[in-house]
Amino acid sequence: MFGIGFSEMLILAVIALLVFGPKRLPEIGSAVGKGLKEFKEAVNGTNTVTVAAAAKEVPETARKDDTVK
Repeated sequence: MFGIGFSEMLILAVIALLVFGPKRLPEIGSAVGKGLKEFKEAVNGTNTVTVAAAAKEVPETARKDDTVK
């Protein structure tokens, strides 16, 4: 995993625990996980359904006015 061994991961975990504390560490992990999930969805294009739904909300007159003549 990125060329990092178990000992390096353990050292990073201990440093993170010392810096952020045991109460903030789960919050930070959750935020990072949610961010990675959103990034993955954006890259894979799974949000195209929401774009299509947003396009349906645009009034028909606005769509006609934006066309190039």
